[in-house]
Amino acid sequence: MTSRPTARKLEQVVIRIAGDSGDGMQLAGDRFTAEAAAFGNDLATQPNFPAEIRAPQGTLHGVSSFQIQIADYDVLTAGDRPDVLVAMNPAALKSNLGDLPAGGILIVNSDEFTRRNLSKVGYDANPLETDLVEPFVVHAIPMSTLTAGAVEPSGVGKKDAHRAKNMFALGVLSWMYGRPLAPVEDFLERKFAAKPDIAQANVLALRAGWNYGETTEAFATTYEVGKAALPPGRYRQITGNTALAYGLVSAGRSAGMDVFLGTYPITPASDILHELSKLKRFGVQTFQAEDEIAGIGAAIGASYGGCLGVTSTSGPGLALKSEAIGLAVMTELPLIVIDVQRGGPSTGLPTKTEQADLLQAIFGRNGESPVAVVAPQSPSDCFEAAREAARIAVTYRTPVLLLSDGAIANGSEPWRIPDAADLPAIEPGFATPPGEEGPGHLPYARDPETLARDWAIPGTPGREHRIGGLEKANGTGDISYHHTNHELMTRVRVARIAGIAVPDLEVDDPGDDADILVLGWGSSYGPIGEAVRRARRGGRPVARAHLRHLNPMPANLGDVLARYRRVLVPEMNLGQLSMLLRARYDADIQPVTKVAGMAFLADELHEALLDEFEDGLRSAESAKTPAAVAAAVTR
Repeated sequence: MTSRPTARKLEQVVIRIAGDSGDGMQLAGDRFTAEAAAFGNDLATQPNFPAEIRAPQGTLHGVSSFQIQIADYDVLTAGDRPDVLVAMNPAALKSNLGDLPAGGILIVNSDEFTRRNLSKVGYDANPLETDLVEPFVVHAIPMSTLTAGAVEPSGVGKKDAHRAKNMFALGVLSWMYGRPLAPVEDFLERKFAAKPDIAQANVLALRAGWNYGETTEAFATTYEVGKAALPPGRYRQITGNTALAYGLVSAGRSAGMDVFLGTYPITPASDILHELSKLKRFGVQTFQAEDEIAGIGAAIGASYGGCLGVTSTSGPGLALKSEAIGLAVMTELPLIVIDVQRGGPSTGLPTKTEQADLLQAIFGRNGESPVAVVAPQSPSDCFEAAREAARIAVTYRTPVLLLSDGAIANGSEPWRIPDAADLPAIEPGFATPPGEEGPGHLPYARDPETLARDWAIPGTPGREHRIGGLEKANGTGDISYHHTNHELMTRVRVARIAGIAVPDLEVDDPGDDADILVLGWGSSYGPIGEAVRRARRGGRPVARAHLRHLNPMPANLGDVLARYRRVLVPEMNLGQLSMLLRARYDADIQPVTKVAGMAFLADELHEALLDEFEDGLRSAESAKTPAAVAAAVTR
């Protein structure tokens, strides 16, 4: 038997697995992620799904991929470009080869490079036999043939044998990076417990991939990525949508309230419904409505009844829910509206990410109808963001829009599981029955600090009341068309949102000498962090900050912005946060925008930072010229 090559130690590696949407790329990537998490690597992942549900097999439209970065230090993104690309067919190769840097490792399923499959994607000749792949370390493996031979003892048919080739690829990667097979085998046996022949076939394919790496002399090197020094605690891999679901459940427990989700399935938010539907034993009720409007209507009704009402959607669904959000504003009921943003407008890019719903979230209703807006910064942060949205909604009796996005929802990273006993309580402060001598019930009586109205649960003695969408008289809640009352209630609703207690914005400025601030929100957090790291390693002082609270914004935001010569604001839109900041603050705001359906690359933002430093240097030099000095004296 060939001896195992000496392992080369790496600090990090980025791996991308790509193939047809039916090739099981997401499952293979998820299992490699689980291996890395169990080993102790820090990691970040980013799946990429085709927009078409049933794209023709082997076409560019049907390519699905999964990218993971593993490291022995804390990582912030799934990586810009892969160091290793596994391409299961010509379409996957053509879609992804441009991202593989020279010297990168290319592993392909050579069985799929038939004349028919090549013609589907426009290859006149087999690229594996041309200089197109010359810059790379190529491993052409007949995966389909080897898989079919390996799974023969299981007795499965040709179709099921073909499907197991993703496990062969996973076996090769597991061998390359020294990951044990036992956890994956256990998973496969559980997943296919009802179909033991399928389970056996996948296990045999996995082992065949491992044995191929072990016995062939094609691989001259294996690789070793050490454990990361993460803070002590118990960790699990988690996606953004799962973390949102867990955050909602924990918030309900902290408030002593049931959680009710009224929703309609929509990409990429549907997994929130799927996850919460598994957690009914924790006081969770889920309702899959017939449409978006019915979903939010049910959630508002649940809030009226004393539940933590939640609805989830993406951008098109948020537009449909706008009138009902206005109803929740008028009735002043707690409501969490989760918007997992995707590319638009209209149906847009269902499986791609974007951050273009910010203005819709803040302003997208008729009349003056302010709501709170919060945004998580990463998959694991969704847990805390969901809890914060619940705190604000319950405490201030208001709808809260929680702006996630596709990159956060589908991405995953390690999450340190908190101790439930350490989570702060959320006090709903339900109205109690009045004393015998107490006054009659005033549904719009307000807390003097929060301006939140009384929240009386139906059936509470002495607290009977009705609410609806017509303007309310202050205190009594009676219908009122009087102009002075409308002005008063409008200003009270605005003041209630403006008065929400949010933490001051924290700034990361190690030397306290930067004159450039990079300010982000949402999923730009990771790419910004990595770009700033690179700039600092190059000796360029850069400050960074990240907004979780987008309405109201932190009270110290104006002071923070005023400290810097220029503020760069990266967004996956055409500058919506920049527009808001320019309207409210006297600061030099420079948008950095992208609307390509893909998250920022750290390279892109690092390049923007380098350009900014060069511009600043040129400005400083021009200020020293005699003409500039004379102009300054004249002024």
